[in-house]
Amino acid sequence: MSAPVYHKAAIVTGAAGSLGQVISAHLLEAGFHVCLTDIDTAPLDGFAAQFEANHAMIARLDVRDAYSWQSVIEQVKAQWGGIGVLVNNAALTKTTPIFEISADEFDAVTAIAMKGTFLGCQLVGQKMRDQGYGRIINMASLAGQNGGAATGAHYAAAKGGIMTLTKVFARELAANGVTVNAISPGPLDLESVRKLLPAEKLEAVTKSIPAGTLGDAQYVAQIVALLASPQAASAIGSTFDVNGGLYLR
Repeated sequence: MSAPVYHKAAIVTGAAGSLGQVISAHLLEAGFHVCLTDIDTAPLDGFAAQFEANHAMIARLDVRDAYSWQSVIEQVKAQWGGIGVLVNNAALTKTTPIFEISADEFDAVTAIAMKGTFLGCQLVGQKMRDQGYGRIINMASLAGQNGGAATGAHYAAAKGGIMTLTKVFARELAANGVTVNAISPGPLDLESVRKLLPAEKLEAVTKSIPAGTLGDAQYVAQIVALLASPQAASAIGSTFDVNGGLYLR
């Protein structure tokens, strides 16, 4: 008996960003149906056109807003009958020095990364719990483990919070056939990373990596696909490190 179509129906948040597009493309190429979401969907039009229309759909999502989440959930359910996979990838990356971070900037960064992940896990997780199946993958970061050597304190705190939320929801949903895991990349070889860090700082960061190179975003996407598979039933509440040896545990 084949699995329901919705087992391969995925929502990817922050899909317009560099890593979001890599993850989305890999899932689509692996046979998943993907709802590409972002607060600004304009950059996704050309990207989605590369794939079969019935495999990729675009939806505007403000991850900070529960009503926005409910709208996307209903759209995906109408399209594919349910949601099998959620990739909480949306984030606002800032490198502001700690004593220069305003209260508003702190709220903005943590609201997108941590509150957005919480709402996704809560609202999509409820649907997955009710249907008895689901795979949630949260994008954490090395910054949440080492305090953010190259990023802002607010970003590091949000990513650390995501790893804790992963454990909380993993414990809550495990008995209902829903797994929740996180991936914690170090600096990746992405255009967004090159734009974020000045050339001299990026060079210093790269030299500090024991592996001597920036991480491969395609490899991160492959881990997402593995954790999104039905065979990943025993991966529960884990954080998968991909940092070139910068953080060992």
